[in-house]
Amino acid sequence: MAKNFFPSLDKGVIKGTALVCLADGIVGISYGSLATGLGFELWVPLMLSLLVLAGASEFLFIGIVASGGSPFAAAAAGLLVNARHLPFGMAVKEVIERSRFKLLGCHIMNDESVVFGISQPTLAKKRAAYWLCGLGIAACWPLGVLIGGTIGSFIPDINAIGLDAVFPTILLALIVGSLKKLRTSISACSGTLIALASVPLVPIGMPVLFSLLGLLIRKREK
Repeated sequence: MAKNFFPSLDKGVIKGTALVCLADGIVGISYGSLATGLGFELWVPLMLSLLVLAGASEFLFIGIVASGGSPFAAAAAGLLVNARHLPFGMAVKEVIERSRFKLLGCHIMNDESVVFGISQPTLAKKRAAYWLCGLGIAACWPLGVLIGGTIGSFIPDINAIGLDAVFPTILLALIVGSLKKLRTSISACSGTLIALASVPLVPIGMPVLFSLLGLLIRKREK
């Protein structure tokens, strides 16, 4: 059954998925440690990691509440950050629409699983990569949060050891082949510039959403 659900994938894709899941778990350790260090009971970040499964909005939530903000305002901010899942859903519609586990497929939707999924050449491999990465992160993220919340400040600053560069590096490696097309390159570069310009102005996680505006800037075909 496993062979039927996960057809043979390129070794590079499997390796990349493993690295992303490992990095996610380590960042989860930092998140769990940060949350308990700010005074939250362990069950709070743990339940968020299981039910929300979206790192940026989870960090934003505990940051707003810890600074004295309302949980409702924090939840609203998290929903705004996760608005990028709307275009994500359209991008992977064919990957999960015929699955018997549609709700689970939507739940494990994140930046990494979407990129791994849509980067594959065939529908079968798209599904395999999407589910492999999504389920891997769904397991590693809560586990990292549990470890971090239990042992305390294990990694106080993930930026100090460069983990903040892991995700963009792997995602860039996955799409670099597509950048050979002029129209794709124009959209990608435009989206990057828009995202960078919005960083000082919007909450964490929102620049990714603004980068989608780059899709509107494309070279017209003659």
